[in-house]
Amino acid sequence: MGNQYREVVAELLNKAGLTLNGDQSYDPQIHDERFYKRVLSDGSLGLGEAYMDSWWECEQLDEFFNRLLRAALDKAAPRNARTVLTYLKARLLNLQSMAQATKNATHHYDLGNAFFKSMLDKRMVYTCGYWKNADNLDQAQEDKLDLTCRKLHLQPGMRILDIGCGWGSFAKFAAERYDVHVTGINVSEPQLQLARESTEGLDVQFFNMDYRNLTQDLGVFDRIVSLGMFEHVGYKNFRSYFKAAKRCLKKNGIFLLHTIGATESAIAPDPWIAKYIFPNSKLPSQKQTHEKMEDLFVLEDLHNFGEDYDPTLMAWFGNFKANWHKLKDYFDDTFYRMWTYYLLCCAGSFRARKNQLWQMVVTPEGLPHGYEPVRFTKKTELPEGG
Repeated sequence: MGNQYREVVAELLNKAGLTLNGDQSYDPQIHDERFYKRVLSDGSLGLGEAYMDSWWECEQLDEFFNRLLRAALDKAAPRNARTVLTYLKARLLNLQSMAQATKNATHHYDLGNAFFKSMLDKRMVYTCGYWKNADNLDQAQEDKLDLTCRKLHLQPGMRILDIGCGWGSFAKFAAERYDVHVTGINVSEPQLQLARESTEGLDVQFFNMDYRNLTQDLGVFDRIVSLGMFEHVGYKNFRSYFKAAKRCLKKNGIFLLHTIGATESAIAPDPWIAKYIFPNSKLPSQKQTHEKMEDLFVLEDLHNFGEDYDPTLMAWFGNFKANWHKLKDYFDDTFYRMWTYYLLCCAGSFRARKNQLWQMVVTPEGLPHGYEPVRFTKKTELPEGG
């Protein structure tokens, strides 16, 4: 029977140009014969858990996933009791309720500020960089922040609301570069502590607050921005999220939503990601986003630069790997394998264009004279002697 499981897995992988124990850097090397049954039984969850347990290796895990996903092998994943239960929970329950939202955030973001400092850029930006003119992570993240500010058409003195402000990277950048006042909200207290420290003396304030508690008591804002938080909102709460943004935005205001997006309208998240990395997260599709935004906002601009998440994730992995010696006293080898798998499987999914990164600019009533989209122009080298 063991050979039969192996043959099925080998046949599936061959469709993606992958060879069991092959000689290419992206070929999986199997160290435990139980791997085959586990993957066929548990699909994505079994594949990830088997990697965490050292049942298999792959020199170039990111490219393994690029090939696997381009061949749509994820759709061949089996359905069993656990995957059906995950789907039913997502369909029937609100897994991103206010009580659950803080628990979800704690699981991931409370790994410690020192941990994330070792992986991210100098500004602590934990969202996709913009690589059109950048050749390093610091520049890519600064360009992304500046691109975001330009899309918002920031002017000195404006009041900005940052929903899901993280460690305050956008707030600090916008206050320093564009002379605006920023109010940030978040449900992770360790993030907020660092945000307050890093923005001391700037016209910035932060609150530990769920977006559902937003009222006009904080004021009405000229602009709203949300970078990399919408993935944690959950389909059942999309409408509440957009309503909260609208009631806090001036009629002539602009809202920029920056989110990872899926090419298909699924309800349940990937079971391995949901269990180990982002509990109860949910990538939105364009269809799901727009149907919940209907009659609340007018779409002014949609910019997809999902291909830029590949180099962002690879840079994060490079930093994580280079700084592991500083972290291994606090985390074990299983965590190292889990985090490696997370960063590289995500890099592969963006490389395969299965995941996207969208910046959507929306307004409450539509700007009277339209909206001029903002993009950076690719810098070109002058010809020799020019």
